[in-house]
Amino acid sequence: MDTEALKQYLADNPPTVVPLAIKPHFEALSDKEKLYAHHISIACFAGARIVLRQVSVESEYIYDFIIALHKHTSGDYASLAKETGVSSEDLDAYLNYAAQFLGNLGNYKSFGDSKFVPRIDPRQLKALATVSPKTLELYEKFKDAIFTGNDVGKLHLGYPSAGHVSTYYPDSPDITQEEIAGVSDFLEGKGLLPENTRVRKTGDGFEVLIASAVDNPSAEQRDTKESEWTLDDGKKVKLVFGDHPKEMKTIADHLEKAKEYAANDNEAKMMEEYVKSFRTGSLEAFKESQRYWIRNTGPEVETDIGFVETYRDPHGIRGEWEGFVATVNKERTKAFGSLVDAAPKLIPLLPWDSSFEKDKFLSPDFTSLEVLTFAGSGIPAGINIPNYDDIRQNFGFKNVSLGNILSAKAPNEAIPFIKDADLAIYQKYRDPAFEVQVGLHELLGHGCGKLLQETEPGVFNFDIKNPPISPISGKPITTYYKPGQTWGSTFGSIAASYEECRAECVAMALACEFPILQLFGFGDGKEDINGEAGDVLYAAYLSMARAGIAALEFWDPKSRKWGQAHMQARFSILRTFLNAGVEFCELEHKEDDLSDLTLRLERSKILTLGRPAVEDYLQKLHIYKSTADVENAKKLYEEITTVEPFYENYVRPIVLKKKTPRKVFVQANTVVQDGKVVLKEYEAGNTGMIQSYFEREYV
Repeated sequence: MDTEALKQYLADNPPTVVPLAIKPHFEALSDKEKLYAHHISIACFAGARIVLRQVSVESEYIYDFIIALHKHTSGDYASLAKETGVSSEDLDAYLNYAAQFLGNLGNYKSFGDSKFVPRIDPRQLKALATVSPKTLELYEKFKDAIFTGNDVGKLHLGYPSAGHVSTYYPDSPDITQEEIAGVSDFLEGKGLLPENTRVRKTGDGFEVLIASAVDNPSAEQRDTKESEWTLDDGKKVKLVFGDHPKEMKTIADHLEKAKEYAANDNEAKMMEEYVKSFRTGSLEAFKESQRYWIRNTGPEVETDIGFVETYRDPHGIRGEWEGFVATVNKERTKAFGSLVDAAPKLIPLLPWDSSFEKDKFLSPDFTSLEVLTFAGSGIPAGINIPNYDDIRQNFGFKNVSLGNILSAKAPNEAIPFIKDADLAIYQKYRDPAFEVQVGLHELLGHGCGKLLQETEPGVFNFDIKNPPISPISGKPITTYYKPGQTWGSTFGSIAASYEECRAECVAMALACEFPILQLFGFGDGKEDINGEAGDVLYAAYLSMARAGIAALEFWDPKSRKWGQAHMQARFSILRTFLNAGVEFCELEHKEDDLSDLTLRLERSKILTLGRPAVEDYLQKLHIYKSTADVENAKKLYEEITTVEPFYENYVRPIVLKKKTPRKVFVQANTVVQDGKVVLKEYEAGNTGMIQSYFEREYV
């Protein structure tokens, strides 16, 4: 691989390591609440090895090497350098890699799914490994996989048949996309949910590996009584329970202990269903836990845990392990509560009529949280779950905004592509603008909309004799979801990014409503593009456009594919801004190499040009989703997210040159001393990150 191409895969030098500040919020909890939080935190982190296994074969060995080397040195890396003769530069390169690896829980970026490799010379890494038999043994297991190698395809997560890496399909390098789809469709027909599964290709068919503490749950405990089938082509599909058994047992054990400290019956029942799910592999039990979770409104300690987001599975249906524990920030939650109250009046402002909307908006719990623990490959700024459409449409959902993630800042952070004249407003208002955006994105973006479907043969959730009129064609709709079809199964690999795009567009459209900005404390509710509310709106549009430029880091020119759902969405919104015309938005530069590239976005035209362009795009995204119109949806989305030569050859190189490291968070641990829970925090640096993981002995 040429040197220039290799650079984008090198580990950050240095990574941006920031503390996840939580102490005052944690200390405000009662002793009982701290014990509840403590056991769930352990359950969350106990899934760390599951995440590692979901990333790459070598990730678990690299993790064990980092921990074993830290144990050998007792954290004294200066002495290690002397002992091994490794230079301080190479030692720093190793520590930078180790911190980024732990921050992503694997050797592929959690945001972008591309591999990152250490900058340390391979011989120097081997020198570090020779300090003990244990570290040398581990090094031998990953030495050929930790660096780039000669196969560019293996530097990205994706379908094995496309030459990429995916351990959602372990030991199955020759499994095809069609085979994955075939097994998935078959299981869907059997009513078996896929989130906690992996699929292995065998000599006579396929094994569906189900995460559970026990390897032989009874037929009554399983979601389907059968466990083996023969397909029409003679191949077998067999359910194999007991994937990640040690981790699932630890998780279930600690959730059982957490139940003892539950604040109410909903929390206790939620823990019961989690335990049932993680012991037996039942996702129906997990769905039941989510129903109790939705009922548990306004808790002091908020949490959710399981196989949740499906971004990293190339097929878009299998979930990555994650779990969080957080305390509620009551002051910041007030604004979100006001937004929830206003939601029924805000949804009709969106560009479709009530035919494409739920009959009744199910008001969710919407809280601003301060995160104590977030286990997984990365931490989002906001969450809207559960992801099950039947629960969302008929039962409800919850929104959370993660306050101490939103507010975490790296010192002297560079901000490319923003004009000097806009920098002061951008820096002052980007956090408030992002909070507004997250609120609208999670609550009204993911929370709005109806899937028009045949719920069972001959039964529809709309008037099939007088179908709704599409605002796009002006004619009655002709497509809808058939029995058993879900949004994810119908839209497949584009579903995650497409839905993020729809939610982002809802946020961009409704951020133009000055009464909404007033709910967050800006302005008096009257239109004033030049006042403080206008500053927040301008910062929101600038942020989105800048993110659309930066998104090109996450597009791979070899596979011509996007590696990150949100960034593909943001690129399409930048294109929508640009398509509104140079009177509204333009990329400006004087230098031929675009080294001075900046964004010009006309504040005075946001309401007259920007919003209408977003709403036109949003209307199509929404109607195609509501009506299961995959053909038009794919055409629309693939066209606007195609990276044309100008973006590939001119914009992307300068994006890579100016990219800033993504933050990784050092998280505290909780320990029990004399029956009380104590918070243990760590220094925000490479060794602090390693020490925090080293002390999680249960991982």
